[in-house]
Amino acid sequence: MIFDTCFIIDVMDGDEKAISKLKDIVKRDIPQITTAISIFEIFSGMSRCNNPENEKRKIIDVLENLLIADIDNESAQKSGTIDGELIKTGKPIGVQDILIAGVALKRKDTLLTRNIKDFERIKNLKIESY
Repeated sequence: MIFDTCFIIDVMDGDEKAISKLKDIVKRDIPQITTAISIFEIFSGMSRCNNPENEKRKIIDVLENLLIADIDNESAQKSGTIDGELIKTGKPIGVQDILIAGVALKRKDTLLTRNIKDFERIKNLKIESY
């Protein structure tokens, strides 16, 4: 299961629903994966906060247990196609979300997010929420 940025942030913030979902994932021995794109988003946010060193420790604690999926040629192609199709229909979403979706589609994996509104626009993307 691929963890979207919002899920990782919710876990770091101690969100009860996110923590419960994480415990369930661990219990079911589901691989815990995130993307390099989510790491980018998290560190970008960390750099803008008032206490980046404290946030960095929290981030490292959460990330140390996750596998990291990089964007490769195939997922970049999928992402580019998705972006073009969404722009063409007048329903674009953020580029980072499209890149994350491209990785999930390439891996044929489920994306765990609470950002259903944007991700449901992407054909064939398996989404789970919490």
